[in-house]
Amino acid sequence: MRFADRLNHVETSAIRKLFALLKDPNIISFAGGFPDATMCDAEGIRAAVNTALDEEPGPALSYGATEGYQSLREQLSIFMASKGAKDVAPTDLLVTTGSQQALDLLGKTLLGPGDKVIVEGPTFLATIQCFRLYGAEVITVPVDGQGTRTDELERLIAEHRPKFVYLIPTFGNPSGALMPLERRRAVLEMAVRHNTLIVEDDPYGDLYFGEAPPPSLLALSAQVPGSRERLVHCGSLSKVLSAGLRLGWMIAPAELLAKAAMCKQFSDANSSTFAQATAAQYLKAGRMPATLAKVRQVYGERARVMGDALRREMGDAIEFVQPQGGLFIWARLTGAGGREKDANVFAERAIAAGVAFVPGAPFYASQPDVSTLRLSFATAPLDKIEEGARRLGKAIKG
Repeated sequence: MRFADRLNHVETSAIRKLFALLKDPNIISFAGGFPDATMCDAEGIRAAVNTALDEEPGPALSYGATEGYQSLREQLSIFMASKGAKDVAPTDLLVTTGSQQALDLLGKTLLGPGDKVIVEGPTFLATIQCFRLYGAEVITVPVDGQGTRTDELERLIAEHRPKFVYLIPTFGNPSGALMPLERRRAVLEMAVRHNTLIVEDDPYGDLYFGEAPPPSLLALSAQVPGSRERLVHCGSLSKVLSAGLRLGWMIAPAELLAKAAMCKQFSDANSSTFAQATAAQYLKAGRMPATLAKVRQVYGERARVMGDALRREMGDAIEFVQPQGGLFIWARLTGAGGREKDANVFAERAIAAGVAFVPGAPFYASQPDVSTLRLSFATAPLDKIEEGARRLGKAIKG
């Protein structure tokens, strides 16, 4: 077969390579990047399906508009308003097949060979793969415990003049970092100052464990004149309603949204109208606040137990910032006491001990830190978290 040259610049996800191992019932997995399906409100989703079929069977079971099912766009507008983005009209958003499709549409509409994109280091692995698929040069801005280092970001924007900057300000994957309000303002201000497009990916913003995070860049843009025209916001129902519905959305300037809708026509014509009708009825029924309260409590407890267990079992061989939300603990092996510092080597030991995690190196577009690793607490019950940490502690001691 003669494949497209663009495939020479990407490879399959390092995470997916682990999935074969995870079928082993003896392996405790902290590797997945997905939410716990048992947290889904199956009763509410079933009711939403029935309501959709009772009230709008024709539209729900037919092809639909590429831009999205109208009732869902209306409900998402209300949902965004509840999170501080009060001026998002239904026509301002494009419904996508998961927020992953929104990223692919950005690649299709904005990127060509040699174009530059700035991403966080580390960042969502599929983002690096997606942007490279379209020929982009992916440039890394470093992060710390508070997310993107905005001083470095401004320097890189001035130096490289990227097509856009891709950020996950709230509980990023994999870093779990939460960007404070001051840095968020700084990002919007530099977008205006340098006339640079900022892409905010926000799949985890509703999964906070204590105080609510600062406003999203989208919500905050009302306070920074000119920033809304230089901002794209990507959202998702996968982490808070159901990953199986495969629904996300993109909010963007009208010109970009129109180009993205055109490209989406070429890809799938429209996201599942049945899934969209179901989600619209679920949101309309007002069940989301209770669902979010439940998942926040469960994930918050799992995050706390995992943090405590890792500190107890691994001691000074590991360091991390306790997450305030999201699905992950992002950690670094210290090598203290002569113990293993390379997460790739440690991953092999861990699997032999019956536990899996994702080494951190693939999450970097350049200059990977091989001592880093990502552990997900989302899908493991508390007893498995405790036992998994015990196995990791045993493995790090050799």
